[in-house]
This record gives sequence, C-alpha cells and structure tokens, in this order.
Amino acid sequence: MNTKPVHLAVYDTYADWETGHATAYLARAGHGIRTVGPSREPVTSIGGLRVQPACALDDVGPSDSSLLILPGADLWDTGDDLAPFARKAREFLDAGVPVAAICGATAGLAREGLLDERAHTSAVSFYLAATGYGGAARYVDADAVTDGGLITAGPTEPVAFAREIFRLLGVYEGEVLDAWYRLFHDSDPAAYAVLEKAATQ
Repeated sequence: MNTKPVHLAVYDTYADWETGHATAYLARAGHGIRTVGPSREPVTSIGGLRVQPACALDDVGPSDSSLLILPGADLWDTGDDLAPFARKAREFLDAGVPVAAICGATAGLAREGLLDERAHTSAVSFYLAATGYGGAARYVDADAVTDGGLITAGPTEPVAFAREIFRLLGVYEGEVLDAWYRLFHDSDPAAYAVLEKAATQ
C-alpha cells in the first residue's frame, strides 16, 4: 500500500457530504488523510463545519501524496479563488499522481484544460460546456469516470466517487469493491455478508 497520505482539499463553501464515504473508508484501510487549504487559516464548509487545514496548498507537492481529492464548492463557480487548486491538480497529474474531483471541482478542472483529453463526467454535460472547455466530446454520462489518473463524478454520486477512489488505490477490489458499493449505494443486505467475510480473511 502507498504509505503517502491522501490530501483532501478544503476551502470555504466546500461540499462536506461529497467526500465523507471516501475519506472514512480510506482512513479505515490505513491511509492517512491530510486536509489542505488555501492557507492554514480555518475554512467553513457549506454545512457550517469549521476546519483547520493541516497544511497549505503551496506546501504540498505530488511527491508528498498518493492522491489529491477536490470536493465541490460554491466558490468553483463564482470566481477564480480556487483556480490554484486546479493548477495543483495539473501538477499532480503531470507527475503521475492521481486526482479525484467531484461536482464543481470538475468545472475548475475543465477551465484548467485537464478534461480536454480525458474521459470524464460531472453533474450534467451543459454545466461543463458553460466553461468553454475543449473536452465536450469526451464527456461520459455515468456515475463516475476514471481516465488517465483522474476521477470525476457529479454531486449526487459520492458513493460511486468513493468506489473509483478505492479501485484506483487498491483499497477494495473485485467482489469486495462491488459489495461495498451495493451496500452503501443500494442498501443491499446481501452485500454486508460479503464484506464481513472479507474482513475475517
């Protein structure tokens, strides 16, 4: 397992519900989670949670991390405040370190040109089209998409988003990954038995 931490971006208005499944089960699997903000000053989520970032964006590089997670936020659509996070995503991807973006963060990556050559998804195609990006032909109508080290998902798919993260990092695989998804997405009671069996092996 990659022992480098997973970095979770946090910034004012970030959508706190979009990454909870991913970070909780990454932590349970032994991955360290470190929050990274614009600075080390506290930020406040859409839900009113006040978070003290563990580190500032300028202090984090691809060599320090196994994954950068970018949640959605109102700020992605109201100006350029979060553009440095999209530029950091480019730095990670150029170095071969994966990035996972959900909801409004996908629009930020579209503006940065990171979706032009990769299959991707988001809330709806016209949401990304409004950015004027060049990747509309690569849009996929799916719950979550992974291509070239980049995971994308829309705001209603935090479980599928987590599934793709787990697959990419090797946290769960095969029938165990499928069972995790069925349990948390579909409330399938049969999936619980699969997970319980895997936990005892």
